Amino acid sequence: MNCCVTDLRAKEVVNVADGSRIGKVCDVEVDTCSGHIVAIIIFGSGCVLFNRSDDIRIPWNEIKVIGDDTILVHLDDCRCPPRRKGPFDGLFRK
Repeated sequence: MNCCVTDLRAKEVVNVADGSRIGKVCDVEVDTCSGHIVAIIIFGSGCVLFNRSDDIRIPWNEIKVIGDDTILVHLDDCRCPPRRKGPFDGLFRK
């Protein structure tokens, strides 16, 4: 099955190793010689002006399933920065 790069954009990426939501696909890395996608990129959180965290690069071979709305990846080493706390975190019990 084939898909377009535009089909990947804005899909939620979930790490199946720990169930964490990593973010949404914002860009892809392409090998210009072969034309194959090498990795998906998730932009770091925050604003450009206010201490944005590093982008997350997930190699294509780490992708396990591409669904309609979600991409499942398997990352043993957590390359994802910890999720920043929002203004309402801690108000409700989990």
